[in-house]
Amino acid sequence: MTTYIAHFTAKHRIVEIEQHSIFIWQQESGEIDESLISDKIKRESAVHFFRLVSEENHAIDQEDILINVSRTMPFSG
Repeated sequence: MTTYIAHFTAKHRIVEIEQHSIFIWQQESGEIDESLISDKIKRESAVHFFRLVSEENHAIDQEDILINVSRTMPFSG
C-alpha cells in the first residue's frame, strides 16, 4: 500500500464558503483514479465540513458539492 496526499478545493451549490484542504489516503500503487478520490473526499471530508460551517443548517447532499483536486503525490510524512 502507498500513502498519497492531495490538495483540493470543495465548493457547495448553496453554502458560500469554499474548503481548501488536503486529504491523505492509502491505495495500491498505480494510477490515481481522480473520480474515485473526488468521491472519497466528498464522503469523508467535504460533506462534514459544509455541515459544520452551514449557519442555516442546509441539507448537505454530496451531489451539491464540486471537488477540484489540484495536485496529488506520494506521501511519506
